[in-house]
Amino acid sequence: MNNNGSVTIKYINKNIAEITFFHPAHNSLPSNLLKKLAENITAVSEQKEVAIVVLKSGGDRTFCAGASFNELVAISNEQEGKTFFMGFANVINACRKSNKIIIGRVQGKTVGGGAGLAASVDYCMATKFAAVKLSELAVGIGPFVIGPAVQRKVGLAGFTHLTLNPTEFKEASWAKESGLYDEVFETTEQLDEAVITMAKKLAATNPAARAALKKVFWKGTENWDELLAERAAESGRLVLSGFTKATLARFNKA
Repeated sequence: MNNNGSVTIKYINKNIAEITFFHPAHNSLPSNLLKKLAENITAVSEQKEVAIVVLKSGGDRTFCAGASFNELVAISNEQEGKTFFMGFANVINACRKSNKIIIGRVQGKTVGGGAGLAASVDYCMATKFAAVKLSELAVGIGPFVIGPAVQRKVGLAGFTHLTLNPTEFKEASWAKESGLYDEVFETTEQLDEAVITMAKKLAATNPAARAALKKVFWKGTENWDELLAERAAESGRLVLSGFTKATLARFNKA
């Protein structure tokens, strides 16, 4: 693992693809890693021998701190803004379009776009340390791109609560009760054992049934290519506003 971060694929029993992303800045995801992540999800989805995908991050404390703050601050025009926010849109859509069941492994805190990733898998397993926060409003924007994915899991009430409390972490137990997490474990070791056990059990089921169920799970999201692009453009405009620029400058000095 290097200072620029990485996205790697490991195969378990040849039919389980484990995709791991890592970045030394609390597993934040700059544009290059988001691109690789979306590409790898799409690539393993096209591999016939792969039955199940596990999406995880490296390290212990943080699953994902969201998008790169340095890149956010550097945005200078609307096209750059849209391109920046399309990073997470592309990953969400890669998960949505995959014909594979994707299991999420969330070992620690997840913030902003990280919550979008957790909401984009089909079955999400976490530790009790995996608190969640949507911090976007605190920096002058909003969780527009990841909003549809998060709302799909926790409902409008849960999404509203997270969005309007941008400095407040909600505990993993809240995320489970709200539908973001399916199971919560005491330790990372228990989480890892449960993820692999479930992946192996699912890999032994009927491939045609899994693919058909994937379509059922994501029914009603067929317009997300256009919707998330619109949301990315909206975020790209907002990040250039005077209010947001001033807010980001304060955060950058803190």
